[in-house]
Amino acid sequence: MEVKDTSMLIFGKWDPAEVRINDPSLMNTVSLETKKIPHTFGKGTRKRFDKAKVNIVERLINKLMRSGQGKRKLSGKYVRGRYVCGKKIHVMHIVEDAFDLVEKKTGKNPVQILIEAIQNTGPREDTTRLKRGGVSYTISVDVAPLKKVDEALKNLALATFSSSFKNKVDASEALANELIAAANEDNASFGVRRRDEVERIAKASR
Repeated sequence: MEVKDTSMLIFGKWDPAEVRINDPSLMNTVSLETKKIPHTFGKGTRKRFDKAKVNIVERLINKLMRSGQGKRKLSGKYVRGRYVCGKKIHVMHIVEDAFDLVEKKTGKNPVQILIEAIQNTGPREDTTRLKRGGVSYTISVDVAPLKKVDEALKNLALATFSSSFKNKVDASEALANELIAAANEDNASFGVRRRDEVERIAKASR
């Protein structure tokens, strides 16, 4: 029986080499670097676009560590990052527990489920505001691949906070449920609903 080198597995459990990215636009913006402990100590923040080289699991962890209120429509409901802001080891345990739950419920590599969730929750089209002659208006624009991944990770993090805030569902279970729903493109997923809303507004601004 062949024994895998756990140093090449994420959290010593899951092989990123098995993961497939179906969206060609994300090939250069999603890193599946083999790393047992997804922690680079901020190395990906020193140069522009360097975050594309940071392992995608670590980028999810970093999104879950953010503080402050969420989107304006959600403000007042909860404060992001309560008990976890700056506590990376704590958030890493949350993500690892969530991945264990995902594997138990789906029987698949949870990193593959994360990639599918990102592909399904990142908007392809958004709006930007322009001002000409003193008149402001919005127009539709394509979303860059790096921003698409950022928006997808943000939606997954917001879904985790909103599902676990003032609720008996803990953060790891909330994250696992959101990842599975988003990977299946289920409308129960907050990220999928948010993507549809953004694209609907963009379509109306064409």
